Amino acid sequence: MLRMALLGTLLTLGSVVVQAGGNEPLTVETAGVRTGSGAMTFETVPGWGLGEDGRSVIGATHGGVVVDKAGHIYTSANMGVFVFSPDGTLVRRFVGDEYAMMHDLEIRDEDGTEYIYGARNNHQEGVKFHAETGDIVMHLTYPEESGLGLKTIKPTAITVAPNGDIFLSDGYASNHIFKYDSKGKYLKHFGQKGNDLKQFNTAHGMTLDTRYDPPRLLICDRNHQPKGRLLHYDLDGNFIDVVVTGLGMPTSVAIQGEYVAVPDLHGRLVILDGSNTIISVLGYNADPKKRGSFNVPQDQWIEGVFSGTHGSYWDGDGNLYVQDWNVSGRLMKLVRVH
Repeated sequence: MLRMALLGTLLTLGSVVVQAGGNEPLTVETAGVRTGSGAMTFETVPGWGLGEDGRSVIGATHGGVVVDKAGHIYTSANMGVFVFSPDGTLVRRFVGDEYAMMHDLEIRDEDGTEYIYGARNNHQEGVKFHAETGDIVMHLTYPEESGLGLKTIKPTAITVAPNGDIFLSDGYASNHIFKYDSKGKYLKHFGQKGNDLKQFNTAHGMTLDTRYDPPRLLICDRNHQPKGRLLHYDLDGNFIDVVVTGLGMPTSVAIQGEYVAVPDLHGRLVILDGSNTIISVLGYNADPKKRGSFNVPQDQWIEGVFSGTHGSYWDGDGNLYVQDWNVSGRLMKLVRVH
């Protein structure tokens, strides 16, 4: 249900026209839209996570999404990290320079305490913080002992192995992936920039692929030519194989069971099955002027259609939370219906 306490609401054709004080009327859809196919069919939840004025509360977005054990949804916006309840109520937020510009998030239960790991491209670091309090307990910066002599790093993705080793992808700069131990000690690096089989042309997203034993790194090679692809590496940094190619610009990966959600910056989200075959496409944007675009304001959002799909995560019921790379700050809930 939309949470609104506003003057002048008008129901018309499945929409609510919201008159927010001093601003132009804002139309918020009230009817959900179905997207996807077969076992991976979803319905959108219109207005989910919006404020009482019907507008986004998180500001511009260029980040990720994770869900904790209690079902709270964390999303990183340019100005910080925002936490929502499953019904879309904002329950807490961590804002300020320490939490700004987290391009990717990973969540991990460590002896009963949940921590969030973040990759901060503009701040040239990875961080680890307490999911409930926001207390930052670790900073991961460029390891001088790597001997690479880099002047800067711009991390885009972070993930954690079962033993606590941390992987930080320098996807907007060198395209090396740095490996640290659980205490933040540098261990090694691997990968390099390029379009060859074992190179990365923007190692943009990354997660632990728990569908395999032992688990592998699943890495988004977003700008590989001619088409974006996913790659498998082992936890020692050795290339295994190309998982799938022809994906446009894959930005991140999220796994639940045998399924993988892969946002594509070109305004769609694809779902892979256990054989790494695309079985469903969600929210495809057919407008070339608005797909892959940051500058789509909220009054031009279309229910059930993405623009710059950037981050996603599953909850315990198989629903998806999807963030667009977006000037107004778009976070959507999609409820699985099959």
